Amino acid sequence: MAKNNKQISLWVATAVGLGAIIGAGIFVLSGTAIALAGAYSLIAFILVGVLAVIIAMEFGELGSIMPHAKGASFSYAYEAFGSELGFIVGILMYFSFATAISAIALGFGSYATSLLGVASHSYSVMFAILLIFILSIVNIIGIKKAAKADSFLVMIKLGILTLFIVAAMALAYSSHIFAASNFSVTKSTGTIAAIFAASIAVFFAYSGFQSISTMTSDVKGGSKAAGKAIVLSVVISMIFYVLVVIAMMMMVPASKFTISADPLSFALQYAHAPYALFVIVGIGALIATTSATLAMILTSSRVLYQISDNKLLPKALRKYDKKKDVAINGVIISSVIGVVMLFSGNIYIIAAISNFGLLLSYLISSFALIHFRRNNKEGIFRTPLYPYSTIAGIILLGLFIAGMPREALDIGVLLILGLLMAYYFLVEFKRKKVIREEIFK
Repeated sequence: MAKNNKQISLWVATAVGLGAIIGAGIFVLSGTAIALAGAYSLIAFILVGVLAVIIAMEFGELGSIMPHAKGASFSYAYEAFGSELGFIVGILMYFSFATAISAIALGFGSYATSLLGVASHSYSVMFAILLIFILSIVNIIGIKKAAKADSFLVMIKLGILTLFIVAAMALAYSSHIFAASNFSVTKSTGTIAAIFAASIAVFFAYSGFQSISTMTSDVKGGSKAAGKAIVLSVVISMIFYVLVVIAMMMMVPASKFTISADPLSFALQYAHAPYALFVIVGIGALIATTSATLAMILTSSRVLYQISDNKLLPKALRKYDKKKDVAINGVIISSVIGVVMLFSGNIYIIAAISNFGLLLSYLISSFALIHFRRNNKEGIFRTPLYPYSTIAGIILLGLFIAGMPREALDIGVLLILGLLMAYYFLVEFKRKKVIREEIFK
């Protein structure tokens, strides 16, 4: 059998997940989580981290059942429940990923302007647009080259994050700026509602692991190795998340954080850290957000291709360069949406809009796993503690959806209604016979 030269190693696959997760969370949304829930943001990071591990394990098994699927949650919903739910989940998930490109790229722009000393939102947006344009070209070059570039960036940013944690803690102690009151909560941040609000921001920060599930067939060792890569990327990210948030609050009282896209720069400036450390961490943030944006463009383009390949979107979106292993039109469309969504609001609003589709897609994926298990479809990688872990994940996902901001829920419901109307409008032109399911026997 001919060797597949496009295949990537377990480490490179893990790096793709880490690149998407860490850049989206630690460097961009950690400060927003602290601003919303104060010291209780640590609870949000751990709670969502546990949920992310459960979902990651489920995705590892689903990916091993369907190793050639490139649409992640869409593919699982489509195969388990048919085209109607598959279409809704697929479009919602795709829109979430495309919107995530905006949030992460805006983080890049914010750190760039901070390093240059130009405090202007317009400059942040300009740098974000430039990043999206360049990375869309990198993705068009091909998945293997993009994934290898991502693994290189991950090694650098993990080193810089370690430096930040150690230096921040040392600075907090040596400068006597650390106090127990830094971890205090107020009436507004010490509530369950505040923890839920922070969890929404944090959930977005963990979402990148799906990027691995869209490339299961490209990982050496197949679906079992891809499943390990998914779980590894989430666990490593959770450890770094908690340590970085603790280091940030050691330097800055929780009450001082605001919703911004460059929280690490803010923390270092507040603590009067050495300029060299500020520059190194700023460069690390640029690398991290570049890595995460790269992964999100790759993931969203593959999801759009898969939806089209299942004949649920126009034929023009099925353009796929097999030699480079890239969905060219998907990359272009995702990048355009990413640029447009930069103008939809601040970093928290963009993240909240993105989260609705992610939460729903994860919920449906959990039910898809139950469906496949009931029909005796098993993969090489199996979810530990099934069905208890899956039930716990479903309950947590339901609670997070219920606790989302009203604006995000309104937009999500409107999107679902719009997709239902679009689906049945198109189906009516082709189907003459009504399909009737018998739910109860």
